[in-house]
Amino acid sequence: MTYTVGKHIQRVRTAVASDEATRSSVVASWRRCTYNYGLDPSGKVPRRLLSGGELKASTERLEPMLFAATATLDRLQSIVVGMSCCILLAGLDGVPAHWRGRDADIDDLRQLGLWPGVDWSEQHEGTNGIGTCLVEKREMAIQREDHFHARDVELSCVVAPIFDHRGQVAAALDIAYYGSAPSDGLIGLLTFAVREAAWEIEAANFRQAFGPARLISVPDTTRACVGLIAVDDDDMVLGATRAARQTLGVTDMALRDGIPAADLPLGAICHGDTIANAERGTFRRTLARTKGNISAAAKVLDISRATMKRKVKQYDLRRPV
Repeated sequence: MTYTVGKHIQRVRTAVASDEATRSSVVASWRRCTYNYGLDPSGKVPRRLLSGGELKASTERLEPMLFAATATLDRLQSIVVGMSCCILLAGLDGVPAHWRGRDADIDDLRQLGLWPGVDWSEQHEGTNGIGTCLVEKREMAIQREDHFHARDVELSCVVAPIFDHRGQVAAALDIAYYGSAPSDGLIGLLTFAVREAAWEIEAANFRQAFGPARLISVPDTTRACVGLIAVDDDDMVLGATRAARQTLGVTDMALRDGIPAADLPLGAICHGDTIANAERGTFRRTLARTKGNISAAAKVLDISRATMKRKVKQYDLRRPV
């Protein structure tokens, strides 16, 4: 074990002194740890553990996300059950606020730091799944010797960032593997699982944030999922997920100024913004709600039956026979 620790420390120091950081995100992180945070790969400084009050405050900040995540975490736990894995959901501060794992392994996981209240920010714990994911704002796989501190080289983590309803990184979802050296196939499987789970949590949180607003799916060719935008009754955009913002070019400034959904490149989802289209939509929705009853629809819209019949003919809203 002494040889392994010494070898790891030498490897980190050699890489940091080289130009490898331009080609490796892991070495770039090692350089941040060394020069920006003043850390040493020997890891002799104890882990930082939040007090009860600090952990309570950290968890409270993450509560809306935790509420949105419950169903997804249940499903994710069922996928990794039986493996030497635990699931951690950490806030922007890099501190896990929620844990899922095997009760029989709790003592070992506490020893490894895989427990709520342990500060896994890159600033305090060096290169690691949670902390480095939050800095890079992207999916990460930090395996064994990728960690900065020698004490963490027995761990492998696959982590995905979770973006809030404003498109800002707010949390990190981590599957930590603490068994024997994992195969590439297992890391690939866990990476896919954590990526999709992070998207599900992000989408659930977005729905939760915008309540009764109508949601529109936005195709995203860069990942397996889609983005979402929320629109009000006037089809003005209220918000957009990170994926939707990237796909459609939506910004906070544009949202403040007001974005008609019809102005976004949504293809067949939104049609031209004309008075005729708006009127046609009103009549069509009313007919649908009244099961095609002309008289009932006219009453709902407070117009004569003759006017309603004329509009049905004008916009070709008659039901096919």
